Amino acid sequence: MPTKNQGRMAQDMKRELIAIIGGMKDPRITGGLLTVTRLDVTPDLDVAKVYISVMGREGGCAPVVKALNKASGHIRTEISRRMHIRKAPRYIFVEDDGAAYAAHISEVLRGLETDTGDPQGE
Repeated sequence: MPTKNQGRMAQDMKRELIAIIGGMKDPRITGGLLTVTRLDVTPDLDVAKVYISVMGREGGCAPVVKALNKASGHIRTEISRRMHIRKAPRYIFVEDDGAAYAAHISEVLRGLETDTGDPQGE
């Protein structure tokens, strides 16, 4: 499959995936801000790795990832039906810690700004 078509297919899958997850009523998934940050699909459409980020949830991202991996069969069926594709990939949900890492770097930089004094001001 050419990379142009593969990228378009991945974007369409991501859009449908967001809609399906938004419609789920599982209490482990609802509550907090769930974001699908990236979706990587293998060229043969066998496996799709979905990176998710969860903000504002007490238990963190682990229970949400576990619940989504448990419901991956349902999600696969819905994607296949909505996109009219014969072979939908297996979905593997993984925690994306990019936002937490960015917040950590921001805190470190803020700490450096306060620790170093302005030599001209003294």
